[in-house]
Amino acid sequence: SGNCCCVLVQDTLSTLSSLHKQMLWTKEGDDATLDCSHRKGPTYYQMYWYRQRPGENIRQIVFTTPSTEPDFETDFKNERLKVTKPDAESGTLTVENLEPGDSGVYFCAVSEHSEANPFKT
Repeated sequence: SGNCCCVLVQDTLSTLSSLHKQMLWTKEGDDATLDCSHRKGPTYYQMYWYRQRPGENIRQIVFTTPSTEPDFETDFKNERLKVTKPDAESGTLTVENLEPGDSGVYFCAVSEHSEANPFKT
């Protein structure tokens, strides 16, 4: 019908930085881009995106770094989802041609890359 609104809310999951919320009210068929940025430094270049629908558990959408192709989870491999990771401290998730099922809370999280090898003896 074209009248359905999708609500996309983004939270940054982090114990060390303040919570960032971004609410987008968009129409079915539109595109929505969520931004994620942090100031933890260049070693925190691994970024994860998650979605939580009402009444459901959080599910990982994709893992991405600036130097590798994004690794989408099986259920989220579709042409409507795009991610960018231009540098260590920023990234975006775009949902194209929004559908009612895209509504939910979207989270981004970052993790630090470590050269340490836990199996080294």
